[in-house]
Amino acid sequence: MKKPELLAPAGNLEKLKIAIDFGADAVYMGGSKLNLRAFAGNFTNEEIEEGVKYCHDRGRKIYLVMNVFPRNFDFTGIEEYIKGIEKLGIDAIIVGDPGIIAIAREVAPNLDVHISTQANIVNWRSAKFWYDQGVKRIILAREMTFNEIRGFREHLPSECEIEAFVHGSMCMAYSGRCLISNYLIGRDANKGTCANVCRYKYYLVEETRPNEFFPVLEDDKGTYIMNSKDLCMIKHIPELVQSGIDSFKIEGRMKSEFYVASVVKAYREAIDSYFENPEGYSFKQEWMDILLKVSHRPYHSGFYFGKMGEQNYEESSYIRDYEIVGIVKEYDEETKIATIVQKNRVFEGDKVDVLRAHTPNFNVQLTNMYDVEKNKETDVANRAHMIFKVKVDSPLKENDMLIKAKNTIEIGSN
Repeated sequence: MKKPELLAPAGNLEKLKIAIDFGADAVYMGGSKLNLRAFAGNFTNEEIEEGVKYCHDRGRKIYLVMNVFPRNFDFTGIEEYIKGIEKLGIDAIIVGDPGIIAIAREVAPNLDVHISTQANIVNWRSAKFWYDQGVKRIILAREMTFNEIRGFREHLPSECEIEAFVHGSMCMAYSGRCLISNYLIGRDANKGTCANVCRYKYYLVEETRPNEFFPVLEDDKGTYIMNSKDLCMIKHIPELVQSGIDSFKIEGRMKSEFYVASVVKAYREAIDSYFENPEGYSFKQEWMDILLKVSHRPYHSGFYFGKMGEQNYEESSYIRDYEIVGIVKEYDEETKIATIVQKNRVFEGDKVDVLRAHTPNFNVQLTNMYDVEKNKETDVANRAHMIFKVKVDSPLKENDMLIKAKNTIEIGSN
């Protein structure tokens, strides 16, 4: 069996490095043009160059997303942009439009092309068509079942790679081909600015009673008729591997550093565990526990087992039981003092979990808190990106993430 690639989102340079450090084999990111996450911290060419070096120095790969549905004016300057991207060392571009593919094949023939999930490939003949056009990898529509994926693998050349989403947000439309957001508030999902208006709570209005709003009730909490649950396939690593998928993709370029680190860590450990002993493999609840701590909607298995996409009929908001409170920048083993960058409010005396790559989570207590900028002791780190020091008995490492349950009573708070 070929070990699949674990592909992680990189919303900015910091998240790219976190994804790689926590075990991703490759990352995907957006540049300054033509990607469907307009509000992500998209990369400048200088940041792309740094990201490429960080990945390649560690034997990993980096892909650039160019998956919008372009209009005529979007093609201005695209030839030079693609040639520049190739020179920076990008391993492949992710494209959903044949016009961009044609230009890429012309001006950068040695640059690998992956066909985006936006192309909505739902049958192997379409996949074979794109492969014959020089596309190296097919990123399947999210709506595929395991039986269908096995059909792709049986009919496609072994050199044609298959990528599929295994974790993250789902869409009520066919993988983003939707106009609801654009129609209602002028933010086009097909241009990277989706406002997720499908997840809003709606009411019914009768034509002759314009001021009477009737809720569409499922139960006493209401209903959210287009609010998909989040995909989570951590319990089904054997089925994913055996289906012939070459790359396991994690959704989430808009998600936090905490999300990227946690999801990559869980899937890395699960994949490695399976390949260490396929016959004796067993799922570990600790992997799901990691995923339950990050912000998420209720999880489900998507379309893989032939079910229609499940909807969340209870609420549209995320479950946010844990939050990241800091990232370790330095630890002095002699004094046991850690220097930390604040991410969310944390108090002196709080107990926090430490999230570290390739290491089980463990718990520490923060004592003797000191505000570096104000040069004085403090009982709370409550300013964005505040640098503070604390005493921690257990040795910490640079880039360790400190996370805390949101329902934990904060020491020092009222």
